[in-house]
Order: sequence, then C-alpha cells, then structure tokens
Amino acid sequence: MPGFRINVVSDVHGNTKDLARAGEGADALICLGDLVLFLDYADHSRGIFPDLFGEENADRLVELRTARRFDEARELGKRLWAGIDRGPAIERAVRKQYAELFAAFPTPTYATYGNVDIPALWSEYAAPGTTVLDGQRAEIGGRVFGFVGGGLRTPMRTPYEISDEEYAAKIEAVGEVDVLCTHIPPEVPELVYDTVARRFERGSRALLAAIHKTRPRYALFGHVHQPLTRRMRIGATECVNVGHFAGSGRPWSLEW
Repeated sequence: MPGFRINVVSDVHGNTKDLARAGEGADALICLGDLVLFLDYADHSRGIFPDLFGEENADRLVELRTARRFDEARELGKRLWAGIDRGPAIERAVRKQYAELFAAFPTPTYATYGNVDIPALWSEYAAPGTTVLDGQRAEIGGRVFGFVGGGLRTPMRTPYEISDEEYAAKIEAVGEVDVLCTHIPPEVPELVYDTVARRFERGSRALLAAIHKTRPRYALFGHVHQPLTRRMRIGATECVNVGHFAGSGRPWSLEW
C-alpha cells in the first residue's frame, strides 16, 4: 500500500512565493497559521507597518518591543496612527495579503489561525480546497488530526489572542487524536524560549496537559521562530516545532 505524506508549515508571514510550492510531493498541506506579515523582525522594510510608516519607525518599534518596553511601543504607535483610521487601513493591507496567500494554497489544505491572523476574514478567501479548522478534527490519510488556532493573551496584543479558559475549551473539544496541530507550543521552557528574540513566548498549559492525558502520536506547532529546542518527546508524543516558514521557505514533512 502506497504511503501518505503531509507537508506542514507555520508562520508564513507573507511568504507567498514559497507557499505556492509548499505542497509539492505531498498528499495534503497543513498550515498552522500566522499568514499575515505586520512587521518582519529580520527585515524592517517588509510588512504592513513599514509600508505605512517607514523603515526608521519600524526600527524603533522593534527596538522597543525587543527590550520589552511595551508601553513605549504603544505610545509610538499612538503617535504614528494619530489622524489615521487604523481599522480600515490594516484591513485593506491584510486583505491584500490574504488574497495572495490563500490563492497559493494547494488542494487539499487544512489550516488553522495564528495569533496575528484575523479569523473573520478567512471565509472570504478560503477556496473549496482549503478547510479551516479551530477546535475541530479532520481525518487525513486515515489518521485523525485535531486543530486549535490562535494564541494566548500577551502584552503584544496581537489580533487573535484569547483567554486561557477559551483556549483550554478548544483543546478539550478536540479530544483524543493521532496528531494534535496548534499554532502555539505546549508550555515547556525549551519549546517556548526564542533564542533570537531572547524571550519566552506564551505556550499553553492546557495543551501540555492534553498531551500527557490523550497521548497523541505527534503534537505539531510553530509560533516560536527560533526555539531553544525544535523537537522533544513528552511521554508517548513527539512534539515538533515545524519551523519558521517565512525564513526557511521549507515545509516539515510527516509520512506514514
């Protein structure tokens, strides 16, 4: 019997060119979110923010956020956005990115939201070959996959951050699966620490508890661009950060 292969990407952040090739050689593509590029921390000239306010202001914003001076970063943002209708300006830019990114998805694609995504817009751009799941399950190649999107609340205040309770309810709704797919990692120090940003990102304790309880074969996630550890075993579960697709342009693959 021929094998089955999925390619998995996360943290696409505007990389439409490589996304168009991400499904090559696979029977299905899974996307774990963060399609939008608001600001590229490696190249401050790219993204919605520098398009609106220039690279110099982007440099300053990154400097403040990296230093965790979030109040000053918000004050900078308030000054720059003064006199601009922020909501419509961001939505226009996001819509432009979504139109290009969703058109690049192969068929079939299974996708969930990242913390910088805007879920309300996805239904307008997802073609029939793209299945969007959040707190839901799907059978792919004879295995059951569970999907939980979004992130937990942080001082960054990205668009799709939810409460710990709401996130835990979605994890509970997914239940026992073969492969658990989320945007954020379980709350394990080695998996949530970003070695380049030099900070701990938020992981989920509910996700970690579910891994211990339901013992999926794999837990796949992204969110932390340069983790201290990309792969580790928790009990019976292989936990894998599938990589920062915006930077690498390469999907992670799983075959059976």
